[in-house]
Amino acid sequence: MHPTPPWTDPAGLLTLPGGATVRGRRVAAPAAPADFALLLARGPEPAWPVRRIRWPDFWLPLDRADALDALREARRRAYAGQRVEVACYGGVGRTGTALAALAVLDGLDPGPAVAWVRAHYHPRAVETPWQRRWLRGVH
Repeated sequence: MHPTPPWTDPAGLLTLPGGATVRGRRVAAPAAPADFALLLARGPEPAWPVRRIRWPDFWLPLDRADALDALREARRRAYAGQRVEVACYGGVGRTGTALAALAVLDGLDPGPAVAWVRAHYHPRAVETPWQRRWLRGVH
């Protein structure tokens, strides 16, 4: 098996608290290749493997169990050395919430995870109060 090549573009890269790197982006933005995409909005599918979560803009995933399973899969893949990306329409609210959820899965409490993703990814990540509350159920 060949090792996964490193990311070729640093845009949107975020190193999780435990050390794995993931990329956040807008779903329609041109992007360097990844190994796996977790898509949180409608839009073009990249040429690499994809898993979609039904997650309306400014809201929460429609299927909590599926969303948590997909986030755990993305995290497993990232820690296995794959180039994993998370993308929604604007690349901020849902993407930021998913990245904060990955930080929670890495051991941060939800409040600090929101502050952490805002400091390291985007200052408006996790846009709504209900997205912040949703993170309390991530485990």
